[in-house]
Amino acid sequence: MSSAPAVATAVPSPRGLRRATMATYIAFAGSGFAFAGWASRIPQVRDHLHLSPARLGLVLLAIAAGSLVALPLAGPVVDRLGSRRTVTAMAALMAVSLTTVALGYLGGLAPVVAGLFLLGFANGAWDVAMNVHAAVVERRLGRSVMSRFHAGFSLGTVAGALTGAALVAAHIPVTAHLLFVAVVVAVVVPWGTGMFLRDDAGDDAGAPEEHGGAAARGPLAAWREPRTLLIGLFVLTFAFAEGTGNDWVGIATIDGYGTAAVTGTLAFAVFLSAMTLGRWFGPALLDRHGRVPVLRALAVLGIAGSLLFVLAPATPLAFAGVVLWGLGTSLGFPVGMSAGADEPRYAAGRVSVIASVGYCAFLAGPPSVGLLADHLTVLRAMTSVAVLLGVAALLTSAIRSPRDSAPDAEPVPDAAPR
Repeated sequence: MSSAPAVATAVPSPRGLRRATMATYIAFAGSGFAFAGWASRIPQVRDHLHLSPARLGLVLLAIAAGSLVALPLAGPVVDRLGSRRTVTAMAALMAVSLTTVALGYLGGLAPVVAGLFLLGFANGAWDVAMNVHAAVVERRLGRSVMSRFHAGFSLGTVAGALTGAALVAAHIPVTAHLLFVAVVVAVVVPWGTGMFLRDDAGDDAGAPEEHGGAAARGPLAAWREPRTLLIGLFVLTFAFAEGTGNDWVGIATIDGYGTAAVTGTLAFAVFLSAMTLGRWFGPALLDRHGRVPVLRALAVLGIAGSLLFVLAPATPLAFAGVVLWGLGTSLGFPVGMSAGADEPRYAAGRVSVIASVGYCAFLAGPPSVGLLADHLTVLRAMTSVAVLLGVAALLTSAIRSPRDSAPDAEPVPDAAPR
């Protein structure tokens, strides 16, 4: 790969940095809005296609399959094309995927599976690219804001879920809803990416000789780093807890507590709202107490919340469990991404690896929960969340910054533990 031109390393102006920050929020929120638009309609699609929990789990597997195809490729692609062009292309593909599901589900299952595969592919590459750009902006701002960008994603999901709840209550068809979401994503996100910074903007590591070193190292070298793989496993556990909430909390509320469809959608919105609050206010806790103790405490909170959701004797207490579950899972994914981007020169490769491992939860999660639901009911299957968050609590030391491990030492080129 050729060296970046000298102008690429110019420090962005304050106005350019503000615009780039806003653009990053747009990218995260747009991704969340698109995903929640689909997720808020899962119960209606399930009923229209007459899917059992196990079959629904297999259908949702198409999203994870698409993401797992995209994620290993995303690091080299972002390294070559840049985060701006990658996010723009994936927003267009997301719109195509939503259109395919919107029109295809009326005809049968196959178009839905195809559309969800494209949705997962677009989401996976988009995720890596926007996290790489978020790391660029975070470094230029000089303060910890990664989880707030992920709060932008959560705000997008809340907006998408509440829109979905309103449209379900108004009896708006699934097709009209998803076509609307596709148009919003196709128009708004590319407009926002026009304000992105160059991925090497203002980085000391962005000089030509540093880029040459990173290129010589190879974009797949992060797969051999123990710390990177452990962070990926940590992210996997939180991704399972988050993904299970996204995919199943609405259905578990409807089936487990005998509520109306709109109540199930509101439970989904409450889950997303709790995650948003955790991500917005989390940086103060991280700055004061550090990554490891905060994430360990949140894992325990998520365990308590998911178990309360399963065991609650009444729907209001189940909603309280949803709140604790959402708060407990709020920081796992963004802090994992920040840990992977601790060294900017290798951020694209490491974020790609961590996301690839983490997204295995979305591959194994839907079918495993669906199979458990066939034997235990959907609600009882949610106990798997508590088990995985218990594993997360044991893995939190992996996310400690290399600078925290050796505060007086100079940063080293390879952050893999020695």
